[in-house]
Amino acid sequence: MDELTAGDFTQADEPYSLFEAWFAEAADKEPEDPNAMALATADGSGLPNVRMVLLKGHDPRGFVFYTNTESQKGEELAANPQAALCMHWKSLRRQVRVRGAVERVSDAEADAYYASRPRQSRIGAWASRQSRPLESRFALEKAVATNAAKFAVGEIPRPPHWTGFRILPARIEFWADRPFRLHDRVVFTPQEGGGWARQRLYP
Repeated sequence: MDELTAGDFTQADEPYSLFEAWFAEAADKEPEDPNAMALATADGSGLPNVRMVLLKGHDPRGFVFYTNTESQKGEELAANPQAALCMHWKSLRRQVRVRGAVERVSDAEADAYYASRPRQSRIGAWASRQSRPLESRFALEKAVATNAAKFAVGEIPRPPHWTGFRILPARIEFWADRPFRLHDRVVFTPQEGGGWARQRLYP
C-alpha cells in the first residue's frame, strides 16, 4: 500500500495503513508542518472551537496531540471528551478527517514525549498560563526567565497540567481532489468485534 493513488485508496481494507502511506508522502512533499491539523472541541453547552495543533502520534489506538489541560481546549475536553480533527495537505490535494471520543495518554507516554522536546519548549510549558489573559509580552518573558532560573540545572519535570490526548476514531474519512469537483471520498467506521466498514461517499 506504499503507492496509494487517488483512485486506489477507495479500495483500502482499513484506514491505518492508508493514513500511514498518505502521512509519509505528506512528510516528504509538504514544505512545512505536514503534521498540522485543525482540532475541533466543544464546551459543555456544545459551542465549538477550532484551532491548529500538531499531530504527535498515530497508531491503531488513535491520534495524539499534547496541550495544557488548563487551556481552553483542555477545559473543553474535560467537560465534553470528544473531538474532531482535519489534516489538509494542499500540495497533495488530500485531506483526512477523524472524529471520536478522547482519552488522556498514559503518564509514561506524556513523560516520554515531554522529555523529547527542546529545553526552551519545556520551560515554556511551565511559564505559559495558556488561554488566560496576559497583561504584556514582558510578563510572559519574565515568567520564562523565572522558570529558566528555577530549572537551570538538571532535568525539567513535566508540569502536572500538561499532557497528551488521544482521539479514538469513530469515523475516519479520506478525501482526494479530482477534476471538476468530482472528488473521491471514502469513510471507515469501526465494527463490533473488530475490523472496519468502508463506504464511498458522493463528493
